Amino acid sequence: MSALVVQNVNWQMPVNRRAHHTDKFSSQDFIVRRGQPWEMVIFCNRSLQSGDDLNFIVSTGPQPSESARTKAVFSISGGSRSGWNATLKANEGNNLVIAIASPANAPIGWYTMNVEISSNGRASSQKLGTFILLFNPWLQADDVFMSNNAERQEYVEEDSGIIYVGSTNRIGMVGWNFGQFEEDILNISLSILDRSLNFRRDPVTDVARRNDPKYVCRVLSAMINSNDDSGVLSGNWSGNYAGGLDPRTWNGSVEILKNWKKSGFRPVQFGQCWVFAGTLNTVLRCLGVPSRVITNFNSAHDTDRNLSVDVYYDAMGNPLEKGSDSVWNFHVWNEGWFVRTDLGPSYGGWQVLDATPQERSQGVFQCGPASVNGIREGDINLNFDMIFIFAEVNADRITWIYNSRNGSQKQNSLDTHSIGKYISTKAVGSNSRLDVTDKYKYPEGSNEERRVHQKALGKLKPNASIDPTSRRDVAGEEGAPSISGKFKVTGVLAVGKEVSLALILKNLTTDRKTVTVNMTAWTIVYNGTLVHEVWKDSATISLDPEEEIQHPMKIAYSQYERYLKADNMIRITAVCKVTDEAEVVVERDVILDNPTLTLEALEQAQVRKPLNVQMLFSNPLDEPVKNCVLMVEGSGLLRGNLKIDVPALRPKEKSRIRFEILPTRSGVKQLVADFSCDRFPAIKAMLSIEVAE
Repeated sequence: MSALVVQNVNWQMPVNRRAHHTDKFSSQDFIVRRGQPWEMVIFCNRSLQSGDDLNFIVSTGPQPSESARTKAVFSISGGSRSGWNATLKANEGNNLVIAIASPANAPIGWYTMNVEISSNGRASSQKLGTFILLFNPWLQADDVFMSNNAERQEYVEEDSGIIYVGSTNRIGMVGWNFGQFEEDILNISLSILDRSLNFRRDPVTDVARRNDPKYVCRVLSAMINSNDDSGVLSGNWSGNYAGGLDPRTWNGSVEILKNWKKSGFRPVQFGQCWVFAGTLNTVLRCLGVPSRVITNFNSAHDTDRNLSVDVYYDAMGNPLEKGSDSVWNFHVWNEGWFVRTDLGPSYGGWQVLDATPQERSQGVFQCGPASVNGIREGDINLNFDMIFIFAEVNADRITWIYNSRNGSQKQNSLDTHSIGKYISTKAVGSNSRLDVTDKYKYPEGSNEERRVHQKALGKLKPNASIDPTSRRDVAGEEGAPSISGKFKVTGVLAVGKEVSLALILKNLTTDRKTVTVNMTAWTIVYNGTLVHEVWKDSATISLDPEEEIQHPMKIAYSQYERYLKADNMIRITAVCKVTDEAEVVVERDVILDNPTLTLEALEQAQVRKPLNVQMLFSNPLDEPVKNCVLMVEGSGLLRGNLKIDVPALRPKEKSRIRFEILPTRSGVKQLVADFSCDRFPAIKAMLSIEVAE
């Protein structure tokens, strides 16, 4: 009898990919999820006889080995030590229907599958093909298992989203195209792992550890930024983005990941926190880790691990870039969902991952995974980077007045409430904002919050005796101030318009007070980087007992237009001094609105039918705008992105641009657009489009 030979293989791609929830990937590869069997048909030259022996071999990475669990050898109905097995489902003539099952903790990535046949004393080996194995949030035995179907749909399968930006008094949002199923994104996501420092140092161990979501996620948090490892994105917060793109102009991750690959894996310029988070979110969902994007407003960047951030001003009201601590108007990170086998059951669930390069961890710019439950309980000693993230949402803010003449500084005030506000993410199944602050910390001022803070301080400085009247309760040296101040917006906040505010001063005593006020306004980047002073003023104001007055202030467009960055942020400060008393520092960051960019679909959207979309924009300025470009993208609505040069606009002129897209998938899809010109670096719009079959 002739030797048994495999002549063909049918991977039953459509039915298997549907069963494994990988049918949305545009790649033609065989993609399955771990722990879940799949069936394939093997066509042989003759029927299987009792003397024939089939051994399957699956392997991943360089130098695969059974000891490292990167290789498994198993026969039909005989399992392997590694948990892989094959079952003969049907033996019809020359066709074998075989079910292959992988263990729920197999390393993810590219696999090769071979079969070894021994028949009539002869042995031969044949390659059957390659496949990709992903994490499986649908499977209870997988570390990334998520039981709720609606959440799984949002956090694994949703390929567009919303990222919250702005400030506590003006929360804004931008649409983001995650596009994890787009062409080549899965390949690029896997190649990110193969370009990591860990893989370069020790590829055998690195591939073996890809069975563990916490390991994979930590590596990805290092690789999405380019520090240390020529990763995906280069960060830039200087306000000068020459040589690259202003971070605000990106519409999603797909172009970023494709550019990275196309350039021969040179870092893409430039990213800021939401760009890092949007890109990491794409890769996590692509590999099968449920994930979401989180925004923390008034986010502390505590560089010296003392759970407080120091902010400096001079007597003239100028904010100073002194010391390395900072408070970001907002900071964006990710959460991935998986169990923490290293910490125990109460630490499973959402884990913070942060790809923005802020601080080194174990020598590399990486951050997380840090258990959100652990952060709420103040367990800052646990892995990974808990203390840094705990400070981002809980640090105290200490204001100092710096005297440049003699180099002295004195503490002005201490604020225990302003850091870590409105922690936000997009809600499941809708575009509304979900506030998750209570998942990160107990209510401000509650007994639990005090307990957690003391516990964290105790772990931070185990030898320090904790004084119940610790510095969280002590005011400045000169006692309580006799006046209070705050800024009130008195006009519209829009680019091109005058900025009108009032400084409201109140005398809190029954004596007359004379106040010297020094005020400044600086354009800033959202993380507090100072760009340029655009306005300053001084005044001496007399206040009768318990009197409240409004001191108006106006900043003309001509004063700020050259220095305003795409953040549209201006930091306004007043240092108010009553003789022989401590200064009162009043600060307000205002965000100016861009003019509206409108998108509208001109007919009912249908799969594979061209759809006309219209963009409307009016130039609000008394001057022309030129170098106008519209960038559009949206997964399932068009391939890649569309770049349209828009003619220059005269003062107050309206622009109407039509363009065509071709939807490829049904359901609700999100179109995101960015309009950039010389006067407006990044105006955003998004449109939800219901695509019929």
